[in-house]
Amino acid sequence: MNYNVRFPTNSLKKKFDKKVSNAPRHIQEKVSEVLKNLEKNPRSEAGPKIKPPISIALYVAQYRKRIGDYRLLYDIDDKNKTVWILSFRSRSEKTYQGR
Repeated sequence: MNYNVRFPTNSLKKKFDKKVSNAPRHIQEKVSEVLKNLEKNPRSEAGPKIKPPISIALYVAQYRKRIGDYRLLYDIDDKNKTVWILSFRSRSEKTYQGR
């Protein structure tokens, strides 16, 4: 069964869309591909679990996916078959700090 890829709030979706639109074109295409793959199997695409998990707004990102010099941070709700997209960040020292 496929998972639903969603955003927990509209404000997180807007931030995500803005960051992706500012990324290079090949990264934008890769993000679209990664989101489709997360629907099929969110764990095969995941990097190792983030330790410790990162707090983003009122949510917790436990997984990451590398996309070039960017990181997609997300969580998986197996009970409801949902992948919650929480953040898209450029890779830097602050990538894994909560905001």
